[in-house]
Amino acid sequence: MTVKLLWPGKMKSVEAAGLQAHYLQRISRLNPVRLIETPTPRGLHEKQSGKILDLEAEGLEKHLDNDYIVCLFDRGQEMSSAELARFFERRAAEATRSVAFLVGGFLGLAPRILDRADLKLSLSRMTFSHELCRIMLLEQIYRAFSLMKGRSYAK
Repeated sequence: MTVKLLWPGKMKSVEAAGLQAHYLQRISRLNPVRLIETPTPRGLHEKQSGKILDLEAEGLEKHLDNDYIVCLFDRGQEMSSAELARFFERRAAEATRSVAFLVGGFLGLAPRILDRADLKLSLSRMTFSHELCRIMLLEQIYRAFSLMKGRSYAK
């Protein structure tokens, strides 16, 4: 089972990009993982949020196949780290589809993307920047695969 990570835009923060690379490398030692950073719309003002979301959705949709789609969503289901590990175990047992995690840009995800989700997942009831959400998601994926492989991981 491959884990795909899709989001619009590259990390702007050098420190965040370093953490992203760090966790991608660690995850790749335990499970196949692909990062897909789609283009972000240029020259649009935040008042054009519908157009921005639509263009970001188009970029993400180009990379979705027959994936099990998990959208990060502030009103989604919350899971513990152990529950996320069990989620991956169930997905691996089916082994028919990749798991695609989608993280939106600063406006979130377009409604049509959320409608396609097999699971809407919340990292917390708190609000975080989309870049920080990416890092938190990567850390939790790494933690889940570590738990699945029986490796100890500091609490």
